[in-house]
Amino acid sequence: MSFIWALIIGGIIGWLAGLIVGRDIPGGIIGNIIAGFVGAWLGTAILGNWGPHVADFAIVPAIIGSAVLVLLLSFILRAFRKTDK
Repeated sequence: MSFIWALIIGGIIGWLAGLIVGRDIPGGIIGNIIAGFVGAWLGTAILGNWGPHVADFAIVPAIIGSAVLVLLLSFILRAFRKTDK
């Protein structure tokens, strides 16, 4: 059950990051979950493990890390779209 809870919280973190940045995450729900997990890892690695915790995610660093990840992905995907045309 804790794995399902982690998937839900990871998806919510990825979704919130997309809302904050104002960009869509490719892949829909799966993309949100992946962005939440990778962003949580990135944010915790850079900012540390502080703030409130839910399902073993430090929420504040996870959201910041996910927002940075979404920004980087949007810039990379935009660069690839320009080279395709």
